[in-house]
Amino acid sequence: MASTTSDSSSGAARWRSAQVGLTALLLRDLRGLRRLIDPARLQATVPAWIEAVAAIVARYSEVSATLAADFYDGEREAAEVPGVFTVPLADPPPEEQTSNSLRWATKDLWPLAEGEATTAQLEPLETKLEVAFGKADMATQKLVVDVGRETVRQAVRQDPQAVSYARVAALGACSFCKLMASRGAVYATAETAGRDANDRFSGDASVVKFHNNCHCGILPVFRGQRFELSPHAAEWDRLYRDYAQGHPGDQLRLFRRALAEHDQHPLPVSH
Repeated sequence: MASTTSDSSSGAARWRSAQVGLTALLLRDLRGLRRLIDPARLQATVPAWIEAVAAIVARYSEVSATLAADFYDGEREAAEVPGVFTVPLADPPPEEQTSNSLRWATKDLWPLAEGEATTAQLEPLETKLEVAFGKADMATQKLVVDVGRETVRQAVRQDPQAVSYARVAALGACSFCKLMASRGAVYATAETAGRDANDRFSGDASVVKFHNNCHCGILPVFRGQRFELSPHAAEWDRLYRDYAQGHPGDQLRLFRRALAEHDQHPLPVSH
């Protein structure tokens, strides 16, 4: 008899919990590096901070990949598929990618003439630093967690016994993530997982689109295995079909409104 898996599987929950714990440790270490930036010597100290953060991202990315491989092995064992498969660990993000993310986070620190500066760049330096550190925290979290997600995606692509994957969204996820999760185990390529679904997720930090501070995961589905949507993802699917389907170009807005009005799990303010 074929086994059944779901986006609410215990394995997916454990992996998510492990990634959340890893993120907490990552953010702790990032806070410890803030002292490297001297507000009076930004030109001299920001590059050293970027280099130190990049080293932490590389180290935590290796742990993220290992956690993901352990999760995949557990799901494969639970599916009782034949054969042996070694999960290939995804590489840490290139150093240039990490540096670009951190330069984006700190871009408003640099002084400009009043006529050229944005509102954010005219804020006091102390305020700008706090905003920059917050952006850096979110960007580095994404870089690290993406490595785990890419590890699972690569495994699905290379494992002869894997056929697809589903997106696993948290109950409090944003509307885009809930929409992707409601589609079930239909993903086999980057595009179907949401690569071109919405311009809010532009940029190619990962071949599959996940936003900063996103905690979604990827659930592999194997040959002979049956996938079922969790009750909450099935409800998201119903809301999409009832309120958004059949409105080209406006589906995400209508789906977001339907979630705000009918979903018992609130949307995050930033989305």
